[in-house]
Amino acid sequence: MRTGLRPVLRTAVALIGASALIAVAGCTTDPTVEPGGGEGGGEDSSEEWFDQKLYDRQFEERDVVPEGPEDKPYLQMINPEMGDTSEFKSEGGKKMCFANASISNPWRQTGWITMNEQLKDLKKNGVITEMETRDAQDNDDTQIADIDYFISEGDCDGFIISPNSTSAITPAVERACKTDKPVIVFDRGVETDCAVTFIHPIGGFAWGIDTSQFLIDNLEKGDKVVALRILPGVDVLEQRWAAAEKLFGEADIEVVDYFTEGDPAEIKKVVSDELAKGDVQGVWMDAGDGAVSAVEAFEDAGKDYPVMTGEDELSFLRKWKDTDMTAMAPVYSNFQWRTPLLAAEMIFKGEEVPTEWVLPQSPITAEDLDEYLDRNKGMPDGHYAKFGGEDLSGFPEVWQDRVIP
Repeated sequence: MRTGLRPVLRTAVALIGASALIAVAGCTTDPTVEPGGGEGGGEDSSEEWFDQKLYDRQFEERDVVPEGPEDKPYLQMINPEMGDTSEFKSEGGKKMCFANASISNPWRQTGWITMNEQLKDLKKNGVITEMETRDAQDNDDTQIADIDYFISEGDCDGFIISPNSTSAITPAVERACKTDKPVIVFDRGVETDCAVTFIHPIGGFAWGIDTSQFLIDNLEKGDKVVALRILPGVDVLEQRWAAAEKLFGEADIEVVDYFTEGDPAEIKKVVSDELAKGDVQGVWMDAGDGAVSAVEAFEDAGKDYPVMTGEDELSFLRKWKDTDMTAMAPVYSNFQWRTPLLAAEMIFKGEEVPTEWVLPQSPITAEDLDEYLDRNKGMPDGHYAKFGGEDLSGFPEVWQDRVIP
């Protein structure tokens, strides 16, 4: 599915004038990379991640009206190619085994809560009756061992895998496929198509296109943007930066990018240091965790608020509302955490599922900010506005209490 992926080094690139090549990403963590970038921080890896065909596909998918129930975005599909699952049709309750990359950030925690609430509802129907989960805590070796443990135990009726990284986890996914049990991959990709379905929102390129174009539309040529990135080598994150870097370059926007590991203190330091060097007109993020810290750096420096893209985490949406800054919240649809269990139920019933299940992914704009703030009243700051669990039986208390299962 994806080839030639490898961890990317820290970069800080000023793009002025002609377009720069960009990068397509995979969900991989390189533990050798330290937080922080800065000018001269590392080599440019854009060429290795850019995929024009995938970029063009995701560009177009942003405008596709998805198939499926209007009130259930977690079951919607964009341009699906359906696959036959009749070989897995069987009666009786099924045990799923879930190898999870981690629950180490608010986005994954929100999804994990939603997934467990979906499981509770499915248990009532008697198809998916159990799910054993192992958490890799953002470590490739741990997740590989987790998958091999599930295989060796031999009591899994099917596998759900959210890969920690793209290349490293691929062989373990292939071993799971060889058990002849259905394998479902979601959130992050791997370099094999052996899974029955790969579930994900449109993708990182779509995020990067939406966010960079928003900044370009609200900035002038020659303006400076600070790009805050979490980790190298993660397909979704690298795709986001790939698209943004390309479009910023074409628009003659100056960009410096830093890896921060999503640490609020590091984010604030990076932005403060850049403000000390001169004016910064924009902030771009490949994930909104810690976005408020970036805004606070402008406040501490007594500077005008930047044009900014964060994410649909409520802390950012609330800060956006309070400051009335020019902003947009891209979305990497958190409701996707429901879909793997629902897909498993369909597979054991022998129903067709998309071989690549592409879910909708729509940013929150100034026009619908108030709507999503109202819909999420009473939710904690770490909650994600488009989590898509309002129809589950635990709503809203389970997400308000934020008890991680």
